Amino acid sequence: MKFSSILLLSLGLVSGFASAGGTTEAGVGGALGGVLGSVVGQSLGGSTGSTIGAALGGAGGSAVGADKRSRGEAAIGGALGAAGGNVVGRSMGGTTGSLIGSAAGGGAGGALGNYMGNKSDDDDDNRRSHRGGDDRRYYRDGHPGRGHAYGHRKHHNKYRHR
Repeated sequence: MKFSSILLLSLGLVSGFASAGGTTEAGVGGALGGVLGSVVGQSLGGSTGSTIGAALGGAGGSAVGADKRSRGEAAIGGALGAAGGNVVGRSMGGTTGSLIGSAAGGGAGGALGNYMGNKSDDDDDNRRSHRGGDDRRYYRDGHPGRGHAYGHRKHHNKYRHR
């Protein structure tokens, strides 16, 4: 039993690294979370509990490993991937197959969710910068504002009321 659990964890890590690319932490977190959630769910509630546990573990692991701005997307991807991998793995290889499927699905789903969240944020930033929306130092027509009025009088004592 110890050898099979070590093999499963190493396969989970490898599938997380292989699918993650630039979002390695989210992939590894989703893989490990999916496996651990599947094991705990299996002991508590059979095959249905294993699927639910894989989804919760995949979501949690992916969210912990993901970038700050894309944690929601990574959690959704990790949950769907781990649950789907659990179901497909169970139909192909029983309990061991469900664990391997949870690891592979959670890793791939978490990494893909993190990547898509980052890509969406980049697209939003590009759209905003092309129309000049976030730079509050400039007016709508592109000319800089005056800042606070009477800035030229700010540091002279003779203008203060005493």
